[in-house]
Amino acid sequence: MKKQTLLSFVILSLLFSSCKGQNKESKKEAFPYTNELIHESSPYLLQHAHNPVNWYPWGDKAFQKAKEENKLVLISIGYAACHWCHVMEQESFEDVEVAKYMNEHFVCIKVDREERPDVDQIYMTASQLLTGSGGWPLNALALSNGKPFYAGTYFPKKSWLEMLAYFVDIQSKNPKSLEEQAQKVTEGINNSETITFSNEKSFATIEDINTIFNQWKTSIDFKKGGENRAPKFPMPSNWEFLLQYNYLTKNAEALKAVTITLDNMAFGGIYDQLGGGFSRYSTDVDWKAPHFEKMLYDNAQLVSLYSHAYQVTKNPLYKTVVENTIAFVERELTAANGGFYSSLDADSEGEEGKYYVWTAKEITATLGKEAPLFIDYFHVSKSGNWEKGNNILYKSLKEEHLEKKYNLTTTQIQSKIEEAKKKLLKVRSKRIKPRLDDKILTSWNGLMIKGYIDAYEAFGDEKYKNKATKNTNFLLEKIVQKDGELKRNFKNNSATINGLLDDYAFTISAFIAVYQATFDESYLNKAKELTDYSIKHFFDAKTGMFFYTHNQFSNLISRKMEIADNVIPSSNSQMAKNLFQLGLFFDNEDYTSKSKQMLLNVKNDTHKNIRYYSNWGSLELQFISPPTEIAIVGNNAELVRKDFSTYYLPNSLFLGGKNEGTLSLLKDKLIATKTIIYVCTNKSCKAPTTTVDEAMKQINK
Repeated sequence: MKKQTLLSFVILSLLFSSCKGQNKESKKEAFPYTNELIHESSPYLLQHAHNPVNWYPWGDKAFQKAKEENKLVLISIGYAACHWCHVMEQESFEDVEVAKYMNEHFVCIKVDREERPDVDQIYMTASQLLTGSGGWPLNALALSNGKPFYAGTYFPKKSWLEMLAYFVDIQSKNPKSLEEQAQKVTEGINNSETITFSNEKSFATIEDINTIFNQWKTSIDFKKGGENRAPKFPMPSNWEFLLQYNYLTKNAEALKAVTITLDNMAFGGIYDQLGGGFSRYSTDVDWKAPHFEKMLYDNAQLVSLYSHAYQVTKNPLYKTVVENTIAFVERELTAANGGFYSSLDADSEGEEGKYYVWTAKEITATLGKEAPLFIDYFHVSKSGNWEKGNNILYKSLKEEHLEKKYNLTTTQIQSKIEEAKKKLLKVRSKRIKPRLDDKILTSWNGLMIKGYIDAYEAFGDEKYKNKATKNTNFLLEKIVQKDGELKRNFKNNSATINGLLDDYAFTISAFIAVYQATFDESYLNKAKELTDYSIKHFFDAKTGMFFYTHNQFSNLISRKMEIADNVIPSSNSQMAKNLFQLGLFFDNEDYTSKSKQMLLNVKNDTHKNIRYYSNWGSLELQFISPPTEIAIVGNNAELVRKDFSTYYLPNSLFLGGKNEGTLSLLKDKLIATKTIIYVCTNKSCKAPTTTVDEAMKQINK
């Protein structure tokens, strides 16, 4: 907290004396201020609970107060791992002078964007409409009805105060202008990313997809991977699309785009070379200098991507990355109850990346005579390869020069490096760790379940499947309600926030994946139940798409849809994929037709900019080349299913079990004493076989 005069301290103490939980005893504690956020469970909100700003959580209480006191509303949105959110807190929200002005003229609301992405969506759209850009921290000014008239991102203290004063002055002199501006912005929010019901009937051909890729590849960095720009985000769904496209076309450039990206990411600083796991993005084109926050959703999707890439290439590097990333998730982001936590902060001890970087002196002190090899291997320098004399650990794709310099084989080098990493990781574990955001989010847990299942299918490790089913059962016990509703969050043994469409989309996807790995129909039936619930409460018959918010819990100024894919696939694209798969499993034409209509609605956008519609593109490939349904029935069904995992089969669905089960495609397929494989397409099956090799020949035909 900044220095303050005795007078300002007294004023602020009186100002906050009415806050809940504030009493004579608490004034003697380390925190002289406590605001309404103290009652929240979100780690991000709790970080601000002792700011001198009189923060309120999102809710009716704050807006009612603004209405009664004729004040403007200040909405500040961020998340626990956000570096610039912390910077703005330190510069402005912990500053008594700034807090006094904010409290006097505004009702101030803090929002955790990960808990309430529906709120974030509204005000991020406002920022993009007003300024052409967005980001976090996101700061919006609104009327007491929630309609925004201004929005921006990070402000230094001086600019922040000047901006606030500007609008306070307008409110006092010309409040009508703010009302008019707010109405225009709200209309813009309502009209943004609108979807209409398409009357098109046909999808693209594979030749059309070839054209789309040829246009896209001009912006791909075929030397370092990713896009030809900085910063670089992993964007897993982009490379998943190209893997699937390569599977159908054998396009070598598409596969190269994927492998170059995965190789360079695995060798770069964006990947934690000691502890495993990926940071959210790289600030440079070489994947060297990360923004050090580590998010569950990135690591979940990258486990899936590297597992799939291993199935295609058998590159041992990809297996190592998956193993180490899962080890990171289990060590840092896994709760005892089977749930997965959200993120690790970028900062520790007030500095970004401090937990992860090293000086050459520290490395030498820890490794002794083994230090020179490690220093060369990870590009460490005495002066530092990053900031303040520190080094980010990253390595080169080739190591031949080290073999000659140290007269060691590649195997010997790897052995020495692994031993050195263990020593440094042990030292690092004694440092002050970045803050953990220990809320459990349903949608991100769904992604992690899928990651575990994909790793299980690629490598056959039973513990991966067991982790996936443990988390699935946690969701069924704590998140899925009796009527089919999902809650979004779980913290302090309580789930309090109504689920949003991404919670349903990724949970359904996870349950479908668990079924295909275990042949336990209860998971598939639950996926169907959640889908039917989603259709009832989120589906818009007018457009054929899904709203992001539940029809019974949609009290924002606009009810929006999430269409474009980004660092996480959009909830609509994932729901379309779910409907397509469940339509095949249950022979449900309504599901299939809904999926088809959703895809046709975004066909033009998908073809114009596949980078932001790549999950939609993956679905379109399924319509272009109808998937194979592989039915396996008999006592050894699960073992036979496991044998298929050697292969990358993005165009296949698996179903079966020891018994026939209830799915129509399995009817009359069980033969006593044998485990039989049926390869089917469009409800027509080839001759049954008992070997995976023969089944693969049928699939490849």
